[in-house]
Amino acid sequence: MSHTPAPSRYDRQPYRRSGRSGLLLPTLSLGLWHNFGDVDRHDTAREMLLGAFDRGITHFDLANNYGPPPGSAEVTMGRVLREDLAAYRDELIISTKAGYRMNPGPYGEWGSRKYLLASLDASLKRLGLPYVDIFYSHRPDPDTPLEETMGALDQAVRSGRALYVGLSNYSAAQTREASAILRRLGTPCVIHQPRYSMLDRHVEGGLLDVLAEEGIGCIAFSPLAQGLLTEKYLASIPADSRAAKGGFLKPTDITPGRLAALRGLKELADARGQTLAQLALSWVLRQPVMTSILVGASRLAQIDDALGIIAAAPLNDAELAAIDAALALENATT
Repeated sequence: MSHTPAPSRYDRQPYRRSGRSGLLLPTLSLGLWHNFGDVDRHDTAREMLLGAFDRGITHFDLANNYGPPPGSAEVTMGRVLREDLAAYRDELIISTKAGYRMNPGPYGEWGSRKYLLASLDASLKRLGLPYVDIFYSHRPDPDTPLEETMGALDQAVRSGRALYVGLSNYSAAQTREASAILRRLGTPCVIHQPRYSMLDRHVEGGLLDVLAEEGIGCIAFSPLAQGLLTEKYLASIPADSRAAKGGFLKPTDITPGRLAALRGLKELADARGQTLAQLALSWVLRQPVMTSILVGASRLAQIDDALGIIAAAPLNDAELAAIDAALALENATT
């Protein structure tokens, strides 16, 4: 069956230009890193994907290894595209990536031309699409020449498999060099996807400046630090949470100092009439180079909560200073 999207979907949030490109992205985009694999309920995933589109979220971000198992998030997205959104493909931005381990053997990860283009072909098959809108190099390869990796991205565009290319997890210096190579090839880098949140500010050490100088847009992943910057962990560690499952987020990440910082941030959020998650998203969005923010979700209500930042007033200097003071509690409390 085909989905009929909400007529008001483009009134729900503004769209921002990615660097100096012609690509516009919604302020909030939906990431399919978790909760869209074979281990998850398809009807819940479908509800979130269609609900997101009804709310003006036109960008859906994937990677070859998202699941679990790896590849299954692309299969889920492909099924929803085929069964519900086929008529609206031209209104959607679908991105995928290659770089982390996907297949056994020497051609199953990193940044060789062999791996990147074979992975992209496999992703397109799982998605049921002739092309993706953005194809990323998911991480830099220390052993493959950067010219080869960037040449593969260029080939992806020239062969019609992708419209734009991007980078993820590249340092400031690597991004500058990669951008120069892509520019010479005639396929400019339009977007960079780094990890960025109140609890992880490493991109402020140079990467954001490089993106501004190179005219590259930015889309932050893990803006809620795997759920730490929500109110989920303020009292205890829920049994069904990511921390309890011991994946990327572990119980040892929730220290007394970090809890003190989170409680201080919660007070600031309350004063603004926001949830802690909304405050964290507003804080990431304050960066001028930020095109969009990737949010994850396990239910549609979380997407609605995130969209609450659209109507919020920008953070002022006093509030930003108060946030820095709250964050300092993490190191001041033992």
